[in-house]
Amino acid sequence: MSMDVGEEVRAAVVAIPAGCVATYGEIGRAVGIGPRQAGRAVSALDDDVPWWRIVYADGTPATCHGGEARALLEAEGVPFLNGHVDMARIRRTGNR
Repeated sequence: MSMDVGEEVRAAVVAIPAGCVATYGEIGRAVGIGPRQAGRAVSALDDDVPWWRIVYADGTPATCHGGEARALLEAEGVPFLNGHVDMARIRRTGNR
């Protein structure tokens, strides 16, 4: 993965507002890579970048960075249902 791709992923993640989420696939499509590559790039981001706003397609929070994603998302008001981000509710309210 080139530094350019890492910077593109970083920029895409930084653009996600608090209380919103995006999937690894959405980040990947935005920068022209696959979701797994996006996941690797997200896991390498520093803690000053809101990496926790990137979730799996089924709403599972990230497991990188010590597994703190769920607590950080909940603190931003992201809705959860059965341990996953409530993606249907997020899509209805536009919090993507």
